[in-house]
Amino acid sequence: MLSRTADHLFWMARYTERAENTARMLDVNYQTSLLPQSAAVAQVGWQGLLSISELVPSYTARHGDIEPSRVMEFMVKDETNPSSILSCIRAARENARAVRGSLTTEAWETQNQTWLELNRMLRIGEFERDPGQFFEWVKFRSHLSRGVTVGTMLMDEALHFMRLGTFLERADNTARLVDVKFHAVQSDFFGAATEQDQEYDFYHWSAILRSVSGFEIYRKVYRDVIKPERVADLLILRADMPRSLHASMNEVVQNLGMVANDQSAETLRRAGKLRADLQYGSIDEILATGLHAFLTQFLDRVNELGVRISRDFLVPATT
Repeated sequence: MLSRTADHLFWMARYTERAENTARMLDVNYQTSLLPQSAAVAQVGWQGLLSISELVPSYTARHGDIEPSRVMEFMVKDETNPSSILSCIRAARENARAVRGSLTTEAWETQNQTWLELNRMLRIGEFERDPGQFFEWVKFRSHLSRGVTVGTMLMDEALHFMRLGTFLERADNTARLVDVKFHAVQSDFFGAATEQDQEYDFYHWSAILRSVSGFEIYRKVYRDVIKPERVADLLILRADMPRSLHASMNEVVQNLGMVANDQSAETLRRAGKLRADLQYGSIDEILATGLHAFLTQFLDRVNELGVRISRDFLVPATT
């Protein structure tokens, strides 16, 4: 496969996944903002959302103080924000258009229709009318894109590069989400808490789980009250949790192996080692040595994998 084609497919999938992840985080913050809470707590939530995408400096330069309505507009339809839902869906569609011949008709039409429908919805104000319904639509279109791709594409290199982009992006986003959201809780995870603290913590951890469609899964797996260490275990180490770091890295390693070439052996080795650290890791050890340090290192390694994948497969070789 031409490296240029692989690059477009890889980034089409990454941008589609990024749009969904942004919608998930915005939806949780929006739903949480409807609950009784202090202005300070609400401020932490919205700032945390910007921190996940490393957008605090660009937001404050453009809008100043953090206000929920401005944050949502910035993250949904600001064309100057490369991580906004509008920018991500536009980039996904442009990458798809560039490799139209490598996609099935259904896969292309799904991407194109999503872009056209998004513009229509933003133009007539459907986002402002019902943000929650709008975010559900973005998630649904991402699910549809993945389903159509897997259900209609030949299982060749094109599909593997798309899956590689999807799960590398998912691993990165889940790690950022866990890191920022765990930092937002000021009290000690295992310390004594007041009844008010416990009530807030329940909604806080419930929101985190719902942002990765993990609330029902948590109930099924642990059958207990929501505890921070178990939320961390579910989102980091559980291989059967679809959006966990472990599950994402399983997919990265599998698809990387399917497209391996002569120069990608070291990239595959590093991906395998990162997956092994999750496969044989213990949440007690991770919490004892520091969750933030673990996730920071994980993000560094995932970003390095992205750079190496670009170098091994996506950048045309110089002759």
